[in-house]
Amino acid sequence: MKKLRFLFVLLGLGILAVISMIFGMMAAVSQDLPAIYNFAQYKASKNSVVVDSSGRTIGTLSSDQNKILLSSGEISPNIKNAVVSIEDARFYEHAGVDFRGIGRALVEDVLSQSAQQGASTITEQFVKNALEAEGSRTILEKFREAALAYKLEKHWSKEKILTEYLNTIYFGEGAYGIEAAAQTYFGAAHPGCGTEAEPCASVLEPWEAAMLAGIIASPSAFDPKVYPENALGRRNLVLEKMYEQGYITHQEYVESIHKALPAPADIKPPTLQSKAPYFTAFLRQQLVERYGPEKAYFGGLTVHSTLDLQLQEAAEESVAAYLGYSPAPASVVVLDDHTGGIKALVGGTNFEKTPFNLATQGRRQPGSSIKPFTLLTALEEGISPETEFPSEQRTFYFGKKGKEVFTVHNDEEGYLGSCSISCGLTYSDNSIYAGLALEGLKGKTIEDRTRSIAKTIHKAGYTDPISLNPAMVLGGLQEGVSPLGWAYAYSTIGNDGDRISGTLAPRPGDSPVAYTEVTKNEKPIKGGENHPIHHQMFNEETVKLQKGIMETVISEGTGTAASTGASEEWGKTGTTEEEGDAWFCGGIASEVTACVWVGYPDTTTPMLTLYNGGPVMGGTFPALIWNRVMTAWEEIKKEHLAEKKAKEKAKEEKENEGKSSSEAEEEIEAGEYEESEYPAPEETYEGEEFVPEEEVEAGGTGGGKVETEEPVEEAPEEVTPEEGAAGEAAPEETAPTTGGGVTAG
Repeated sequence: MKKLRFLFVLLGLGILAVISMIFGMMAAVSQDLPAIYNFAQYKASKNSVVVDSSGRTIGTLSSDQNKILLSSGEISPNIKNAVVSIEDARFYEHAGVDFRGIGRALVEDVLSQSAQQGASTITEQFVKNALEAEGSRTILEKFREAALAYKLEKHWSKEKILTEYLNTIYFGEGAYGIEAAAQTYFGAAHPGCGTEAEPCASVLEPWEAAMLAGIIASPSAFDPKVYPENALGRRNLVLEKMYEQGYITHQEYVESIHKALPAPADIKPPTLQSKAPYFTAFLRQQLVERYGPEKAYFGGLTVHSTLDLQLQEAAEESVAAYLGYSPAPASVVVLDDHTGGIKALVGGTNFEKTPFNLATQGRRQPGSSIKPFTLLTALEEGISPETEFPSEQRTFYFGKKGKEVFTVHNDEEGYLGSCSISCGLTYSDNSIYAGLALEGLKGKTIEDRTRSIAKTIHKAGYTDPISLNPAMVLGGLQEGVSPLGWAYAYSTIGNDGDRISGTLAPRPGDSPVAYTEVTKNEKPIKGGENHPIHHQMFNEETVKLQKGIMETVISEGTGTAASTGASEEWGKTGTTEEEGDAWFCGGIASEVTACVWVGYPDTTTPMLTLYNGGPVMGGTFPALIWNRVMTAWEEIKKEHLAEKKAKEKAKEEKENEGKSSSEAEEEIEAGEYEESEYPAPEETYEGEEFVPEEEVEAGGTGGGKVETEEPVEEAPEEVTPEEGAAGEAAPEETAPTTGGGVTAG
C-alpha cells in the first residue's frame, strides 16, 4: 500500500513537473515572438556577403528579387492550396501544433533515439526558419518550436501565417519567397508578370503551384532543372493530394498531370549581385547544403572565398579577347596547387541570360588531354619514358573471342615512325598512345588496361564514372568531363602527386575548395573553418618526371602557343572528333593549374573555320587563353609579393616605434602603411586583343601560324556511343584520326 501511495506521489510530482515545464516554456518563448513577427522584414536586410582571398567584396548570396514581400491577396489560391495539401493537410484545423503528428513523430524519435521524424506544421516550419534552427534538432527544441507556434496562432490569423510562410520559404535555384520562385520558374510562361500590378505569384496555374509546393521539402532533390523526373513525380503527388482534399476538380487534375515542366532554358534564377556570378552560384549551393538556406542567405555571414578577383577578371578578359566575336563559348578554371582553392572560374559570359555553368555543369569529351593519365599509369608501372611504339595505323581486337575491332590511324602525313612515349605525348600521337594504353600496360585484357587508366584518373581526383571502352584512351568517354573536375585532376599532377582538398570542400578529400572560412560579426561560426586534407596519391619523383615530359608539349609540341616564358610550365592539348571540343590544361611549376575548354555546350558542332578560317584545336584558342591567364597570374603574384614586403616593413617600423605586434598588425590591416616603398611592377599585363585575320606563330603569340592538320574523318556509323566507341574518340593535333569501329559487346 505504501509503495502504491509512493508511486502515486511520484506520478503527481511528475505531472506537476511537466505542467511547470510547459508553462515555463510558454512564458520563456514569449520573448521570441517579436523577432518572429518581423521575420520577413528582418530577413530581407541581412544578406550574407562573399569576399575574395584578399577581402575584396565579390557580392551577396541573395538578390533584390528575394526581398519581394507579397500580401495575401497578391498570392494565387492555387499555391496556398498546393502547399497546405502537401505540407500540412490539417493546417486550418489545428492550433499551430498537430498533436496527431507530434505523437507519431515522438514514437519514431524514441525508436531512433534522436529527433528524426518530421510532421511539423506550417506554423512550426515558419517558427523554425525564423529561429534559424539547424536541420537536426533535439526533442526539447521541437517542444520549444511547438510552444512558439501555439503562441503565434493566438496572435496571427491562418491567412497571415500562410502568407508570411510563403514569403520566406526557399524554393531552390536561389529563389527565396513565393514571388522570386514564381518569377524564376514560370516568368517565361506568363509574359509581363513580375510587376507591382501583376506579381507572377498571382497568376500561377494549379500544375505550376503544385511543382513549387513539391520543391519545398527538398529544393535540391526536386529541382526541375537538375532532376526533372523527381520534380515531375513530386508535382503529380501534390496534384493528387490537391484533388483528394477538394482543392481542384477531377478535370483540373487530369489536365494538370499532362502539363510539362518548365524547360531548363526558361528557368531564370534571381539575378546575382556578384562580380563573379558563376562562382558565387557554385559556392552558394555548397553553403545552402552545409548550413541550410536560411543561414546561408540571410544569416548575416561573411564567406571568405578562395577566389582572386584580379585573376578572375583577367580570365574573363582573356576569353573576351580571343572569343568575343565567336559564337563558341569557353570555360576557364584556375586552381591553387598548394591549397586546392579555386582562384578563378569562368562558367560563361552572361549569367543572367545563360545561368548554365560550363565550368561545373558542362560535360564534354576531353580529347587527347586524357593522355597524361595514360603516361602516369605507365610510369607508375615502371615503363620507361623511352619505350617506343610504332606511329602507324593500328588495329586492336577485343571483346568476346576478339571479334570486336578498334582501329586508330593518323593523317597520311602525320606518322612519326617509331617514337618513344615521351615523343608521342609531345606531338600527341594517337597511334603511339593507343599502343601504350592497349598493349603496353599491365593486364590480360584491353579492359584491364583501360581500367588501370580510369583508376589513375580517379586517384587524381576526378570522381565521375570513366568509360572502359578502347576509345577512352583517346578521350572517347560516355559522359565527358567538367572543366572544374578535369582541372582538379590535373592539379594533382601540378602538386607532384599530392591530391589536396579541405574540410569545407563539397566532398572533403577529393574535390577543390571554394571558401576557407565563414564568419559572423568577425568571428568564425561553428564548423566554418577549412582545414587542408592531403593525400599523396602518386610517387612524387614519378610525377616530376611526367611533368618534365609535359613541359615539351609547350616548348616544342602541340601547345607552343601556351608558352609564357616562365620556367617549369607544363601542359597538354586536347581536341575531339571534328574539332567539336578543344582543351588546354596545365600549370606553372607547383603553383597553379588551369584548364581552358572551348566549344559548344549542347551539341558537338564542328569548329572547322573559327580560328583564322581554320579549325579550333587545343593548341589554338585554348592555349592562347591559357597563356594570357597565366601571364596575368605572374604579374598578380609580383603585386602580392610587393604588398607583402611593404606590410612586413611597415610592421617592423611600427614595432620599432614601441607598438606591440598585434597593434601593428591591426593598423596595417586598416591600411596604415606606405605601399609606395615597395611598389608593384610598373608594367602590368593587359594583353592584346585577338584579331581573327592575324595568325599566330607555332612557338609564341604573334607573327606566324599554328601548325594544324586536316579535319578528322567521321567515325563509321556502326560505332556505338553507349560503349563510348570510336565515334566519341578524340584524335589530336599532329596525327589525329580515329577510324574503324567498335561493336558493342
